[in-house]
Amino acid sequence: MKQIKPLLLYALFPLLALYGCESRALSEYNNDPMDNFDALWETLDTRYCYFESRGINWNEQYGTYATRAKKCKTVIELFYVMWDMLDVLNDGHVNLYTPFDVSRSSGWYEDYPSNFSESLIYSDRYLGNDYRMSGGFHYGLINNREIGYIRYSSFSNGFSSAGLFYIDYMFSDCKGIILDVRNNGGGQLDNSAALASCFFKEKTVTGYMRHKTGPGHNDFSAPTPTYVDPSTQRIDWSDKKVVVLCNRRSYSATNDFIVKMLMAPNAVVMGGITGGGGGMPLSSELPNGWLVRFSAVPQYDAWMQEIEFGVEPQILVNITPEDLEKGVDTIIEAAIEEIKKENI
Repeated sequence: MKQIKPLLLYALFPLLALYGCESRALSEYNNDPMDNFDALWETLDTRYCYFESRGINWNEQYGTYATRAKKCKTVIELFYVMWDMLDVLNDGHVNLYTPFDVSRSSGWYEDYPSNFSESLIYSDRYLGNDYRMSGGFHYGLINNREIGYIRYSSFSNGFSSAGLFYIDYMFSDCKGIILDVRNNGGGQLDNSAALASCFFKEKTVTGYMRHKTGPGHNDFSAPTPTYVDPSTQRIDWSDKKVVVLCNRRSYSATNDFIVKMLMAPNAVVMGGITGGGGGMPLSSELPNGWLVRFSAVPQYDAWMQEIEFGVEPQILVNITPEDLEKGVDTIIEAAIEEIKKENI
């Protein structure tokens, strides 16, 4: 019998205990198809944090998918039944990892405008081929060298103080900075906090989180504030005008970054609604060794509003088909005008 053990996906989050409940403990499951199905269902039932927010009756899902699971002849069939059940959550932080496939949800972004074209960013109108790279940043000067532009494609990529100082030197005569995190699917929350801190003068409450305290769907702790602390900043850009660009595929740690930047004194967030992904994920192992990842810790903005379903920009801008055909990024152009407006 293999005990299910929780695996941390974020180093800063403490290990969540497996909660006792009237049903059997997860460690009592055997390595057979239905026990693996039941272990998956119960792991989510006791530890997933968004059933109420999403309006999902998890007991009802058990009745629907257990019937299908009992008919499975192979582990492949079982996996796809489990995937279908998890897909009901429509949560980009919910995945089932196996040696042959990984379940995933994409419905949270498919029905929204893309608002992003990589070929436009690297066209001669913007970065072109003459850009610099530092850590996870691609950066350069645009709009007749008046505006500093940074493309940050993943918060999984770190950056150094030295790199930021080189960028600062290049941008020293600029009217402002465009920080583009469109199609940034997330990464490390540490990188989100470190970058956001560069734009703050004072320690600021930027949101809250709650922790699971029991197996019930509404068993949560009181909200705990989260802060941006400029005492840890690697460079001080708090006096610089910055426009942050986001879209629906700005997800997870990027969603967290947008929440923080909404509180930065000289920042404007522009583009489309983010993808959300506000729940910090954990993962657990099923008896057969498959791993399930799930949202476990709900996070909120500074006004205690849920950020799981996306964060609205301060200025909504979509790329128009007409601009796209002309090789123009409507959102970058709007950001340029916003920075120039502030400098009149």
